[in-house]
Amino acid sequence: MNLPSIRFNLRVVFVLLGLLSGSHATSQEVKKFSLPALHAKSGVHCFDCHQEEKPTKKAVASDSCMTCHGDYPAMKALTKDAKPNPHDSHLGEIPCTECHRQHQPPVVKCLECHAGKYAFKKL
Repeated sequence: MNLPSIRFNLRVVFVLLGLLSGSHATSQEVKKFSLPALHAKSGVHCFDCHQEEKPTKKAVASDSCMTCHGDYPAMKALTKDAKPNPHDSHLGEIPCTECHRQHQPPVVKCLECHAGKYAFKKL
């Protein structure tokens, strides 16, 4: 399966999850919390990731991310063409939210130690 078809499949999964959840993020919620466009457009609601009706500021568990995005081996395969592959780290399987901060700009954890060594482009 190639990258464009995987992205398409992920979008389909998000749309279906949004429809099945019976609740959609309102435009006010999306603006207030700056949810990434793909999640917002797909109807992902706070509960879908946080597993709480009124989430706190604690980080989402990686298991919650993996429900839609797949586990580490799946993400490693998805990003196999990235050099270096951020999902194949010498640090092991770090929590998704170390880099993917859904209500804030993402962080490239690799650059904390390897500043200026790598260039990652946003997908």
